[in-house]
Amino acid sequence: MSKNTIVELASSKNPLVLDCGKSIGPIKTAYTTYGKLNDSKSNAILICHALTGDQYVASEHPITKKDGWWSLLIGPGKSIDTDKYFIICPNVIGGCMGSTGPNEKNPKTGREYGLDFPVITIADMVKAQKLLIDSLGIKKLFSVIGGSMGGMLVLEWLSKFPSLVFSAIPIATTTSHSAQNIALNELARQAIMADPEWKSGNYNEHNTKPTKGLSVARMAAHISYLSEQSLHEKFGRNLQDKTKIEFSFDADFQVESYLRHQGFKFVDRFDANSYLYITRAMDYFDLKTDNNGSLLEAFKDTKAHILCASFTSDWLYPTSENKVITKTFNALGLNVSFVEIDTDNGHDSFLLNEPEFFHTVEGFLDATYKKL
Repeated sequence: MSKNTIVELASSKNPLVLDCGKSIGPIKTAYTTYGKLNDSKSNAILICHALTGDQYVASEHPITKKDGWWSLLIGPGKSIDTDKYFIICPNVIGGCMGSTGPNEKNPKTGREYGLDFPVITIADMVKAQKLLIDSLGIKKLFSVIGGSMGGMLVLEWLSKFPSLVFSAIPIATTTSHSAQNIALNELARQAIMADPEWKSGNYNEHNTKPTKGLSVARMAAHISYLSEQSLHEKFGRNLQDKTKIEFSFDADFQVESYLRHQGFKFVDRFDANSYLYITRAMDYFDLKTDNNGSLLEAFKDTKAHILCASFTSDWLYPTSENKVITKTFNALGLNVSFVEIDTDNGHDSFLLNEPEFFHTVEGFLDATYKKL
């Protein structure tokens, strides 16, 4: 059974202080729980979602009506067993599924925040998650797990709140964005802001939606989640419902039609301004710079048991970057394991049916739970 909740965690009198120097309050966090918290409150697992994820990690999404984005991994009897663990998955602040973000009303003005919403960071998201965990009376999380941006959140937890984390699984992630990743995110943001329906971020007030810009942003990002091999095997140069090219700018090729479909279906469930804010938070994430130029300094108080995972065909957050994380934990003498899954599915592998990955996560959690 799952439970969906929206809770107010900070107030106007006691706001959340952000890295940008501004404060925001009240703030809400929307989250979903699965399973049951045991009497000692020792079986709680925090699931951190990626850029376009949300709190519906293992239950039907209310807009798309599709299964949760990690339903293959989380559920009764699955690798992350909801009969054994209490799962908490919050929508990050800045998001658009009930947590405080740019599409929510600013209590000071009565209007949507829009671009008046303060710029947030990964650290700000984690500070809000910490307020949620405190509100649930949980003194220590058994595990914190996430891939991609979710992996950044996991690393931030290990750095800022190490005493609250018994184990962690950062997946297909990095300690800072490369120039290439920043460039890809800027391409996406510019696509959104170039849409005349964006209206300087006030599109809802004008009863418009920058659907074309957001769709292109999603298409560009989606390419980075796949591998060249997976695109070739799935589409090659196959034509879409035709026997020859038409010398036009319609979707002649299957891969073109696929990307357009991915873009158009995305705009129904995601807010354009949230996309701007969350990608900016990812670009600003830099654990080394934030800790006097030292990753060892970033994790110096970490004592958690850790599993790092990467995928051979992931060029967005390649294995080399995940090995940097693993080597840092090794240098600190932590109990750390590393696995590289051989797959052609690219960065999105952690969301797909990868049995070796599922078995590794299950084995790590089972073995670590016995050490509580």
